[in-house]
Amino acid sequence: MNKQIMRQVKELQAKLAKAHEELGNTQVEGSAGGRAVTVVVDGHQNVHSVKISPEAVDLDDISLLEDLVLTAVNEAIRKSQEMAQDRLGSLTGGLNIPGLM
Repeated sequence: MNKQIMRQVKELQAKLAKAHEELGNTQVEGSAGGRAVTVVVDGHQNVHSVKISPEAVDLDDISLLEDLVLTAVNEAIRKSQEMAQDRLGSLTGGLNIPGLM
């Protein structure tokens, strides 16, 4: 391979590694039920916290709380995936490189 191409590949690898690290340090929040349930997820889709408002707990309707938690988790993960796509996609020029997203 051409030396210039190899240099560009190494630069891209370094930028991707930095972006990947930054994603792990960046958090997004998903919520449901007017913030009755809030979930915080990082850019690697690791859940960091789940907060449930006492008003959301009704022992006679546990399924509602379960739905709120599920909705908040899914929203947080969706936001995290969008953030990862935005950050990594800008580095790869829109190329779909397996294992990056």
